[in-house]
Amino acid sequence: MRLTHAPLRVSIGAFILNSGLGKRGLEAEAAQAVHGMAVGALPQLEQLGPDRFAKLLSRGEIALGAALLVPFVPSLLAGAALTAFGAGLVQLYLKTPGLREPNSLKPTQAGTGIAKDVWLVGAGLTLMLDSLTHRRRGH
Repeated sequence: MRLTHAPLRVSIGAFILNSGLGKRGLEAEAAQAVHGMAVGALPQLEQLGPDRFAKLLSRGEIALGAALLVPFVPSLLAGAALTAFGAGLVQLYLKTPGLREPNSLKPTQAGTGIAKDVWLVGAGLTLMLDSLTHRRRGH
């Protein structure tokens, strides 16, 4: 990990790790709510039960957060994982009714919390692009 990547990786990694740790013991009702929202964006997730989905989501967030925090995971890899995770959240935002104003990308009040996750995609792409251009320069 390059020193210039540390602030981005530590701040986002700690946030995502905390989110994943917080989902470890989701109650049945909370797991159903998270699962239901995810199924709305990705119907294939219906195959996973709410409890199983919540456990996988928790583990995935913990793994991503840890990957961003530990310096031996290359920024290219951490950035790719962050971009994929953020893209999933953006898809959730785009496909969930009521999160956007009609015929617009502008979030409703209910959608603001998820719309802001576009920054995860930007941060992931920044880590990836910087890693790729840094390699080309031969530094």
